Amino acid sequence: MTIPAGLQNGPVYLDYNATTPVDPRVAEAFLPHLTEHFGNPSSSHRYGRTAKAAVTAARASVGGLLGAAPAEVVFTGGGSDSDTLAIRGAVLAGGSWGKHVITQATEHPAVLAVCASLQRLHGTRITYLPVDHHGLVDPADLESALTKDTVLVSIMHANNETGAVQPIRELADRAHRVGALLHTDASQSAGKLPVSVADLGADMLTITGHKMYAPKGVGALYVRNGLDLEPSTYGGGQEGGLRGGTENVAMAVALGRAAELVADLPASEPRRVQRLRDLLHDQLTRLLPGRVHLNGHPDRRLPNTLNISIDNTIGPELLAATPAIAASTGSACHDGTTEPSPVLTAMGLSNDRTLAALRLTIGRWSTDTEITAAAQAIANAVHTGPR
Repeated sequence: MTIPAGLQNGPVYLDYNATTPVDPRVAEAFLPHLTEHFGNPSSSHRYGRTAKAAVTAARASVGGLLGAAPAEVVFTGGGSDSDTLAIRGAVLAGGSWGKHVITQATEHPAVLAVCASLQRLHGTRITYLPVDHHGLVDPADLESALTKDTVLVSIMHANNETGAVQPIRELADRAHRVGALLHTDASQSAGKLPVSVADLGADMLTITGHKMYAPKGVGALYVRNGLDLEPSTYGGGQEGGLRGGTENVAMAVALGRAAELVADLPASEPRRVQRLRDLLHDQLTRLLPGRVHLNGHPDRRLPNTLNISIDNTIGPELLAATPAIAASTGSACHDGTTEPSPVLTAMGLSNDRTLAALRLTIGRWSTDTEITAAAQAIANAVHTGPR
């Protein structure tokens, strides 16, 4: 498997939850649709038919990854775009006043922002469920919050900072008992865990390309057949009338190819990634005895995600002192700030521990040699810094 040029001779990349390098096989499929196959899928001539066939094939590939029918796949501009279509679309379909939406305190900013806008502009009532010290929602809390006015529950499948995997099936079952829909943002889990819309019980599900080795700027929303949503973009009726505008053929092809590569991964790949994650944790614990603390669930998390706090450090300062690695202190949406992570704060962690957090995430091209070098580099920076 060819290593992307951007990973060669650079820092050890441990920020796969922020974005992934574009797989060279995805780039190979993508590029001809910028040059040779440039047609508009709505055109009836050969160029248009070629483009339409490419989008149709890509839709089938994404549907295959999710266990969905191709017609249930809506191409979007990314995860935030998909979240907005799902949440806004469900609430505004058939009127909005008096509606109730339930989400969680540790949700992605894309979900929190669209919920806030619905409350501000349409009077939608929003309930934010708490999480436990591992970052997990208690299904009993959801059941207590549901009312006859609840139209939608939106809970992400896996958290982007801690990797915590929510009990989506249990949450969906409770939502469905009162007639509410269940939307889950699976941007972080698709490609790392099996993601089946049937197994999860999801009515809508978000994925995004740049978390699964496709370019930035493309995503998809699974919309269960028969669901009525208000469109996010009005226009020529593309994407089942839910997102107007001429299709971005090259990006759809890229996402479709990325979905095929995920489906073709060997069954051992998640175990390989998890072994590297645990190796990194073990080596840091050995090099910094008594100072490394795991943030999140020890088992119920993504196989690639390690969120830790190291005593008497500040995450951004430690990363700045460790140029040999590329990592984050939390969500890339908030990177560059020294404010405590809202996710870790909602989990009840102390201010010192949240400020010390590092998010170290493994991916397709991570190796044992890189993990060993990264652990040593972090430990060296800790030992030479203030204690």
